[in-house]
Amino acid sequence: MNLPASTSVLIAGGGPVGLSAAVELGKRGVDCVVLEPRTEVSPLRPRAKFTSVRTMEHFRRWGIAGRIRAAAPVPGSWSQSVMAATSLTGPGLTRIDDCLGLSATRVETFAEPSQQIPQPAVEQVLRDVVGELDDVTLALGWSLHSLTEADGEVVVEAVDGEGAIRRITAQYVLGCDGGGSTTRQCLDIPTVGPDVSQHYTTVVFRAPDLAQHVPHAPAVQYLIFNPRPAAVFGRLDLADTWWAGMVLPSPDADPSVKLREVIGPEAPDDLEYEILCADNWQVRMRLAETFGTSRVFLVGDAAHLNPPTGGHGYNTGVGDAVNIGWKLAATLRGWGGHRLLESYDAERRAIATDTIGAATANLMATLGIQVPAGADLPGPEGDRARSALGERIRLAMSPEFHSLGLVLGYEYSDSPVIVYDDEPAIEHERDVTVYVPTTRPGARLPHRWLADGRSLYDDLGAGLTLITFGDHDPGAMTQAARARGVPLTHLDLGPDGLVQDDRMSLLVRPDQHIAWRGGQLSPESADVILGRVLDGNAALLSHSG
Repeated sequence: MNLPASTSVLIAGGGPVGLSAAVELGKRGVDCVVLEPRTEVSPLRPRAKFTSVRTMEHFRRWGIAGRIRAAAPVPGSWSQSVMAATSLTGPGLTRIDDCLGLSATRVETFAEPSQQIPQPAVEQVLRDVVGELDDVTLALGWSLHSLTEADGEVVVEAVDGEGAIRRITAQYVLGCDGGGSTTRQCLDIPTVGPDVSQHYTTVVFRAPDLAQHVPHAPAVQYLIFNPRPAAVFGRLDLADTWWAGMVLPSPDADPSVKLREVIGPEAPDDLEYEILCADNWQVRMRLAETFGTSRVFLVGDAAHLNPPTGGHGYNTGVGDAVNIGWKLAATLRGWGGHRLLESYDAERRAIATDTIGAATANLMATLGIQVPAGADLPGPEGDRARSALGERIRLAMSPEFHSLGLVLGYEYSDSPVIVYDDEPAIEHERDVTVYVPTTRPGARLPHRWLADGRSLYDDLGAGLTLITFGDHDPGAMTQAARARGVPLTHLDLGPDGLVQDDRMSLLVRPDQHIAWRGGQLSPESADVILGRVLDGNAALLSHSG
């Protein structure tokens, strides 16, 4: 294909994170080029298998949540539980319900429940959406070869599968090119953190008759614990395709032997299954020392890696893409200042650090579960051992599957573009299992369903949104925003309040995080607030504002 010679934003990597960045930018009219070496999406490498509440809320904002759900081979109504057992076809140990923000009904706390869906299905929807955006060029078969920053621009060399090199000049570059990021290597940015020496294998296999031999109720995951090494199973569809994660004796061992073992001796000896693919991988907990430069930003796995326990990896990356995406658009459109882009590192690094910590704690909790020798014995002795094991699993693994405090409750508590007040920020070591809605600056705007059944989020503007509660005059903020050329939507929710204090107004960013809250303003005070929120202006207001 003919690549453009220049673009506002070049995105290296067209996985779900890079594509999300392209959608965020493209829907704001920002031209961008996405370099992605894979010409097709392989359905046999599911990788991430779960899209979180927060990511689904972003998909709703882009108008594609329904398309994502329609593409999911397993509907959200099928199960919201995780099952632990001695083998896939063996005795059950415990069941953990109401997992991962999954819900078959509407929930007040969030605009969209999460969705069980393999990553390739998400990628294909995002590719289709990107293809509908006039300002986005999806360059399949191309990847980043090198980049150089000079004179207020970035010169990128892109290479195709045959070695041909093309030069593209960009105002900004987003490195969404994974854990081995070429972008990060070009910037010579090191990563810190440990690797776990244990290697894991994920297999995708077809077993036409397996489901009829599974004695457990539907589950989004089946956790296997017995005196031998553990495993995890899940459905890729409701026909005959499954995935399994296992530890093999060695990376080059035949996975079919281990797979038959964890399916369980309870399955018929003549059970037929076919392994479609097998991926070997290693758990890594890594954090880039910086998330980029003034014009090149690392996004998703290029900036941070965490264990898959809890399903936070790609979802955190989408959060990165949204954060830097709207800020780039604001800067390119002239209503965002240079410190707005600098805030990306300050805001998302803290979230990545917390996510790595939570996912690592989940992994250590799972590895720390001791399986008694009698767990797979028949009779009363085995029943007692399984009962005790089930309780250990429930206590150890509940935080992995009940994590809305992490997914929805994260706050930008040390950002140069948030106007904080005198309410203390959350403690760093918060309970990741519990989400407590708050209007504290830096937090996600608490969700509510409006009287006519719409989501509050549906009424937020594409730029900033000023929410008032009946008695507040929006004139000062409206005037200040108009003078700065800032797109501002005013939303009056009436006198019934939102969560805490209906005497306050809220200024909400495009990513649905609260930038400021306070009372009546003068035009001068409103301008100072916008200066802080959009350019990191150091001038602060008193809490009375």
